Amino acid sequence: MGRSIKKGPYVVPSVQKKIDHLNRTGEKRVIRTWARACTVTPDFVGHTLAIHNGNKFIPVYISENMVGHKLGEFSPTRTYRGHSGRVTERSSALK
Repeated sequence: MGRSIKKGPYVVPSVQKKIDHLNRTGEKRVIRTWARACTVTPDFVGHTLAIHNGNKFIPVYISENMVGHKLGEFSPTRTYRGHSGRVTERSSALK
């Protein structure tokens, strides 16, 4: 279930303030943020945000296709390492 249209998208004020400053000055630099629940607005397009995934910051360039999504969707928190680490007899015979 999404957020009410009456309330509008959830944008963290500190991130919005930094984006507005960059848009006014025309400066391009990476903004570090922990705000994974923040919604991407059209103001963010063309900027790079370093989104924290719980371990490190993942740099993400914001494009038009990302508008309306949450920042956390673009910074995965889990690493998939496969289902099995051992080689079975059958799989080695197929090679």
